Amino acid sequence: MSQPRTLVNSPLARIARLVLGRAPRVAMVLGQTVHLSGATREEFLADAEWVAHEQVHLRQVRDLGRVRFLWEYLLESARVGYYQNKFEVEAREGARHHMLARAGSGASQSTQI
Repeated sequence: MSQPRTLVNSPLARIARLVLGRAPRVAMVLGQTVHLSGATREEFLADAEWVAHEQVHLRQVRDLGRVRFLWEYLLESARVGYYQNKFEVEAREGARHHMLARAGSGASQSTQI
């Protein structure tokens, strides 16, 4: 799979950092772009688990469409909070499975998901 499109120093990701309690780094998917704050593109791409997490969100957007995904994500966050949001749970689980598969195959850091 190709590397995701990124936007570094995204003002929207900066706002998300503040909302999440001044998180040191944030990636968020808007449309088919990963918006970053607190990390460079290189730092993001070097973290296979982080990339895998955001790849799940990119797929969620493709499956649901931009507007529906955003609406459902925001409703879910309001209902159960960020950590228990079903989209975040799925992304964490997808990233975990990706990392287990990498460990089992002996894949190098440069392997794409």
